[in-house]
Amino acid sequence: MSGAVTGTEKAWRVVLYVVAIGGFFFLVAPILAIVPLSFNDGQFLTYPLRGVSLRWYEDFFFSGTWMSSIRNSLIIGVVAATIATFLGTLAAAGLWLADFPGKRFISAFLLAPMIVPMVIYAVGLYFYFAPFDLTATFTGLILAHAVLGTPFVVITVTATLSGFDRTLIRAGLSLGASPVRVARSVVFPLIAPGVIFGGLFAFSVSLEEVITVLFIGGPNQRTLPREMFSGIRENISPTIAAAATIMIVLAVLLLLTAEFLRRRSSRLQAKG
Repeated sequence: MSGAVTGTEKAWRVVLYVVAIGGFFFLVAPILAIVPLSFNDGQFLTYPLRGVSLRWYEDFFFSGTWMSSIRNSLIIGVVAATIATFLGTLAAAGLWLADFPGKRFISAFLLAPMIVPMVIYAVGLYFYFAPFDLTATFTGLILAHAVLGTPFVVITVTATLSGFDRTLIRAGLSLGASPVRVARSVVFPLIAPGVIFGGLFAFSVSLEEVITVLFIGGPNQRTLPREMFSGIRENISPTIAAAATIMIVLAVLLLLTAEFLRRRSSRLQAKG
């Protein structure tokens, strides 16, 4: 009887693995399909490939328009992620340390940008920024992307703080250290992987966001996703496939970095 049960469990496990692997390839297939097209020697995004060439990568890296879009994306992404990391870490620490009425409401409010449809968010930002002349400016886009990235920082830092031993704070204070020094020397080194993890998420959100840029960005704030969107509408070129492949590589690098930080955070918590 036990052998039959074991055989059934093995069969279900195999079925689960097959379904999981099939679902994974179903989701990844569109991404994998675009990569070979970036090496196509033809003028159109079609299979089979006419030949293999790096001409579209050359067109991408030697184009002033594409390079300008990358520069804009990096500037906006880095600054927005820095602001989001700072604000999100403070918010997560405050919610973790304090206990006050309305705490759940504030937590839900901080996570609202993740739930509200992006179109509604972009339209609201346009009408809110317009009286302050923040539309068609880098400042407006940086603030908009910082708001989008802050919830991810709040989530990751809160998850890291959930395993933090508060007696370490009390021990530092009892030894005469100021609250600022305890935060700098005790708390931050232990939660740093979670903080950096959230910052990477905030950067990736800014890097791929296009709807907000379409609504409040101007001609001088054309980011890489917006340039790709415009290219698809106006002139479909394999250069777009090259740009998409580069973004895929960046996303994979960010995921690998995030996984490294997650494992490092787990090791630090285990040692603690």
